[in-house]
Amino acid sequence: MVGLNATKEDANSGSIKCLSDFFSNGVDLTDSGWKIRSEIDGFIDEEIPGYVIERIRTFVGPIIIKESRENCVKFAKQIANPISSYKAWGEPLIFPIKEPEVSKVFPGELYGHIIRGKNVAECWVRILHLIRKTGVVRPTSHDSQWQELIDLMTVVTDEGTDLDSFYFPEPNYLSCDREFVKSYIPQVLEDSQYREGVKYTYGQRLRSWFGADQIEEAIAKLIREPDSASCVMSLWDGGGNSFGRGDSSSDHQHGGSPCLNHIWLRVNNGLLSMTAIFRSNDMFSAWPANAFGLRSLQTHIIKTYNSRVESTDTINSNYHFSSSINQERPHSLKFGPLITISQSAHIYDDCWHFVDNLIENQHGKIVKKKRYNDPVGNFIIEKEGDRFIATLTCPKSGKQIVKYSSSSPQMILDNIIVNHPEIQPSHAAYLGKEIGKCL
Repeated sequence: MVGLNATKEDANSGSIKCLSDFFSNGVDLTDSGWKIRSEIDGFIDEEIPGYVIERIRTFVGPIIIKESRENCVKFAKQIANPISSYKAWGEPLIFPIKEPEVSKVFPGELYGHIIRGKNVAECWVRILHLIRKTGVVRPTSHDSQWQELIDLMTVVTDEGTDLDSFYFPEPNYLSCDREFVKSYIPQVLEDSQYREGVKYTYGQRLRSWFGADQIEEAIAKLIREPDSASCVMSLWDGGGNSFGRGDSSSDHQHGGSPCLNHIWLRVNNGLLSMTAIFRSNDMFSAWPANAFGLRSLQTHIIKTYNSRVESTDTINSNYHFSSSINQERPHSLKFGPLITISQSAHIYDDCWHFVDNLIENQHGKIVKKKRYNDPVGNFIIEKEGDRFIATLTCPKSGKQIVKYSSSSPQMILDNIIVNHPEIQPSHAAYLGKEIGKCL
């Protein structure tokens, strides 16, 4: 057998190296079939008996590798006549093809994901679908399993701003309802006294646990320095804190430490965004309520800021006083997105059945609502002579941003993907189709 290993595609795939290792090293039986003993992953269907594989290695191998087409053809011609006189090493063998089981979990990245949606309900269904399709199943410390993705960012762009305007679908398929959220919001916004053996609330951690009201301090920081990137609230107790439990112990020394650890506020063009980091997040049972609670905190901060700034501006106006800070400070803040980062984004195994039913009934409806407002921009596809041209325009003004020109459609697409990695997958696929029309 002669193998050609002459192109960069050959080198990239490693197929010739793997085939050579098959004849030299053999195979091992694994859960995925016969695995070739090679640094390059290669498999043979388990339906092929081991003795047949060994006969192939004995009578067909080894493989002779050539690094150029010319040498490969020349060598093949040299050995063609002698080979034609050889007898077959065995009778033809036919093995039935086993239909593979359809996997419910697809290959995918474990670390770093992003979900975007208008409201909590839409994002939640997309989250559950992503975890069930690509999450890793692993044991927990509670004699159960969960399916997990690591570092899942969710961007909620247009959720309501209070309990009355929060979106609950009809019929409600969320893991919480309006009444539950009503009772949950005080756990995020309000303080409570520490009592040994009684679980913390997020409000307690934010309002008094560290000896200061972090929500009030954050609002004051925004008023003083609206462009600051250090408007932070922390809930994790690293120890040495004379308040809270009073014994200076850390959360590492106690069970039931807070899942929400960090909140960051940022003003951009008068919009206040809130980013919340969860070390561990039950995405089925807890995330919707978490999101509504955080949105309520975002509302409280914006309303308090606006009220205080309005009062301050009125006083300054009455006294004809202004400062550089007041001139730069937004007179009022509007709602930016709510962003959650779930470091361990998981679904417990006792919820998988409910999640799968929910995905089956709701996910298709959500993904059918196509969007055509890719923030990356719009592309105008043209052909001039033998060259393809893709012009990126600003999605708001229509102004031309950059042009990509090449005689190769693939080069155009490669440039777009490299320079605009956040382009929506559906948009990229559409561009490929449109460029194909120019061929």
